Amino acid sequence: MRPRPALPAALLAAALAAAGCGESGGPPPRQAPVVERGVVAAVVDGDTLALGDGRRVRLVQIDAPELVGDCYGHAARRALLRLAPPGTRVLLARDPALDDVDDYGRLLRYVLVSGRNVNLALVAAGAARPYFFGGARGRYAGRLVAAARRARVRGLGLWGACGSGRPAARGGG
Repeated sequence: MRPRPALPAALLAAALAAAGCGESGGPPPRQAPVVERGVVAAVVDGDTLALGDGRRVRLVQIDAPELVGDCYGHAARRALLRLAPPGTRVLLARDPALDDVDDYGRLLRYVLVSGRNVNLALVAAGAARPYFFGGARGRYAGRLVAAARRARVRGLGLWGACGSGRPAARGGG
């Protein structure tokens, strides 16, 4: 299926401002991000969505525990289900500093629901950790690291449930 067209400039600017873009703690991106629309069909795991048009989205710059064998895997999926349940309209923001798709063909995106950055919300709740593939840091890297630090200090989510915060620390979740 054909991807939906990019959003008009005014809507794009409003969505990015609401999501706090540009606060990465690093240099600003060289080009404006591309934002697309989608509707959640299913929550695959704690960091992957299936959209109604067949696209799959891997929430970029975060890593949630796996469903099988990792501590907190099922709880991480439930956290994403609460933030973006099936039927939710989402905005998908591509970070021009990062890859467009992963090795499995999934779109790598920040997911916005009603102006809220879901990637950041998952890390803040302790349902995921920052993950910088190949060391590449995107526009929210600084905020993701700070949110993870706060969640760890407070023992939220996987940080409290899994001892050291390592997803496989206790198995199952």
